[in-house]
Amino acid sequence: MQVLRVFHTGAVTSLVLLFAWLLAWEIVVAPLHPGGSLLALKALPLLLPLRGVLKRDLYTLQWSSMVILIYFIEGIVRAWSDRTELSRMMALGETLLVVSYFLFALLYLRPYKKQAQKLAKELLDKVKVPHD
Repeated sequence: MQVLRVFHTGAVTSLVLLFAWLLAWEIVVAPLHPGGSLLALKALPLLLPLRGVLKRDLYTLQWSSMVILIYFIEGIVRAWSDRTELSRMMALGETLLVVSYFLFALLYLRPYKKQAQKLAKELLDKVKVPHD
């Protein structure tokens, strides 16, 4: 399906851009300390789901869509509390990329979840177990 390809491409693109965005923010654009900050290491966990997301692994897309919300929280907190305008703008950019990944991942997973629910209902009907 062409639509699923768009959602997958959007998820991969937003994940890679988020990784690059965080590195650029903490090393070049607005580091907490001159010359860069160790906060750039916060981008490394984003590499863990990258392979699975590239391979369209449903389980990886599911857990990564939950884990990425940690970056959403960080973006909101820093957009609210950082001292420099540039750093606040970078935090808002982080938040936008996180929301993009989250939505693309959920939209990609949606038809698979519906199919799984349909199969589970059919199985329950076969074994005559009452369900909703």
